[in-house]
Amino acid sequence: MIEMQSTIIGKVQGVRYRDYVQAAAGELGLVGYVKNNPDGTVFVLAQGEPEILRNFVEYLHEGSVLATVDSVSVDWATAQKHYDDFSVVR
Repeated sequence: MIEMQSTIIGKVQGVRYRDYVQAAAGELGLVGYVKNNPDGTVFVLAQGEPEILRNFVEYLHEGSVLATVDSVSVDWATAQKHYDDFSVVR
């Protein structure tokens, strides 16, 4: 299993972006989490098959209806810790 870590910059807090990411991850069968960062960005850690994760990155660029995504950084790694589901960290 491969892991991707992503930081999303833009108008992504207070616009249901985390809920959108959780729904997209669930639809694709990914595990991990999404959380708001204090600097106004959103952090996503997702684990799954490489092709599915690449599709997931497209969802991150699109964002929720109210969100405006300016950029998405993506780092790839081998999963060190394994998750059972995809959650929103509050």
